[in-house]
This record gives sequence, C-alpha cells and structure tokens, in this order.
Amino acid sequence: MTNYDKKGTDLDVREIPTLVPEEDEILVKIIAAAVNPLDNMIIRGEVKLIVPYAMPLVMGNEFAGIVEKTGKNASRFQPGDRVYGRMPLKKIGAFAEYAAVKESAVASIPEYLSFEEAATVPLTALTAMQAFDIMNVRAGESVFISGGTGSLGAMAIPVAKSLGLHVYTNGSGDNEERVKKLGAERFIDYRKENYADVLSDVDHVLDTLGDRELPNEFKVLKEGGNLVSLRGLPNGRFARRSGMPLFKRILYQLAGSRYDRMAAAKKQTYDFLFVHEDGSQLDRIGRLFDREHPLETSIDTVFTLDEVNAALNKVKQGKSKGKTILKIGEQ
Repeated sequence: MTNYDKKGTDLDVREIPTLVPEEDEILVKIIAAAVNPLDNMIIRGEVKLIVPYAMPLVMGNEFAGIVEKTGKNASRFQPGDRVYGRMPLKKIGAFAEYAAVKESAVASIPEYLSFEEAATVPLTALTAMQAFDIMNVRAGESVFISGGTGSLGAMAIPVAKSLGLHVYTNGSGDNEERVKKLGAERFIDYRKENYADVLSDVDHVLDTLGDRELPNEFKVLKEGGNLVSLRGLPNGRFARRSGMPLFKRILYQLAGSRYDRMAAAKKQTYDFLFVHEDGSQLDRIGRLFDREHPLETSIDTVFTLDEVNAALNKVKQGKSKGKTILKIGEQ
C-alpha cells in the first residue's frame, strides 16, 4: 500500500501493510481518487480545529474502487462490487492502493460511470445534498447558487432542479448555455450586472464565494431565509450540528458571530457546511440520475500515484476545467 506523510508542503510515497477491515468496514481496492482543494487545506493545517488529524497521515478524501474484502458485520456489499464515496472525516486515506472504509460511507457506482468519472462525484454530490437538507428545501422554493459555473454548480444545479427548486446562479457569460442546460432558470453574467441588484426575496442561498460576497448574498435572501456557506467561518450552529464539545461550540460561536449578526437583521439563518461521509445520500443521488439524464462529470487531468505532488500543485493553482484525478489501481 502507498502511504503519505507530510514533509513541508510535499507528500512522501511509502509502503505500509495492507489494512484489515474492522467489523463494520469494507476493504476497497482504490482504482481512482480525486484531488481537491480540501487536500491542500489539510496539508496546510487549515481544518485542524474541525478535524485534528495526526501525522503521519494517509491523504485523500474522494475515491472510486472495487470491494476486496468485507468485515464480519458488513453485509451491504460483496467482493467485486464497484463502490465510491467520501472517506470518513476521522479516517481519510484515498491516496492509496487500498482503503478500509465504513460501509455506511459508500454507495454503488452508477453503471454508466467509469471509475475515473465516479471519483469526481462524492464530494460535490454530498455537498449539494447536505446543503439542501440543512436548508430544509421544499419544491417550488428558490435557491441562488453563487458562482455556480464550477464543479459544485454542475452537481448542485441539477440536484436542486430535481428537488423542484427554481435555480438562479451567476458567473462568466461563456458558461450561460451550459448552466441553463443543467437546469438553472436564470443566469446572471457578472460582467454585465450584479446579482445583488437584480435578485430579491430568494428562499435559500448556497454560498461558494465566502466573506466578500456574504453581505450581498444576505441582501438577496428573503426575510427568514436560509444561507449555507462553504467558504465562510464555522459558527455555533455548525458546532452543535456536528456534536462538538462545549469549548468548541463557544469558540465557533465567537468565530461566526459576525455572520450570525448579518443573518439576524432579517431573521435569516447562517450555516457553515463541512461535508461529511454518507453512503445513503450518495444512493439518493444515484437514484436522481440515470443513463438518459446522467450525473455531470468533468475531468481535467489524470495523474499517476507517483505524481501526487504535481496533482496537488495543479489543484492549488486553480483554473481547472474539471476534477484532477489520481489513477491508482487497475480493474
């Protein structure tokens, strides 16, 4: 198995014994893993207050592979099954030849997706589902997805549409046709107009831009509406929802108090989202799409396992037109 240890900003490739799955785990032969900004954030120590990873650490959060072995109490999958998922928060490790994963964290790969395509799905799919669950959306309501032209928007827009929502988003004009095909009813070209000047009374906002745009996003949100942020700061609501101890609840309540005050002005709510593993939600995603209306996937570059640092650097630079993938195993 290949292991990674943080040395400065680079990762080392090491051989370690193949893991033995615990009773509620499955051993997965990793065929492909996606490289995400989250991986660089973990290396830089930016999530240590949310998940305090100990080093050395096997890196990698998102994968697709084949079930190799099952634990004594794991019965949903059989050896040979194609599965994908987001690694459990407390036990990541997708940048490896094998990973032991709780079976509750994974789902069956839709048959029309390759392993490389499937590896692009879990983080964005789960982010969309968990955001809409927090919002408690209902058919007929509206949602503004800020900066919805990237990989998250490619997943969140059709998911929102399938839930019966009216979807609005913004971005550069050359993405308008593609985004509308995904299900956005209204596209706002940021070069021509500011969404804060043309939208109002939106039921929900999914923020992907962070601090500089949050005041405008609260402005377009209706009184009593919900805003879920992927880029803001955690707050007390996030800490309570995550079951964190009292001292962290107090810490995050202070950290996110500015956003809570913005929300309180119009009786709105602010929630921070750090996506967690959930195989049942991935199953729901799989049922929302089929071969006729498939999951939207986009791959920019495929690297080998030995090229992991080049892959991480590419993601760090931004400007990708799809996911960066590590090709690890053979089918």
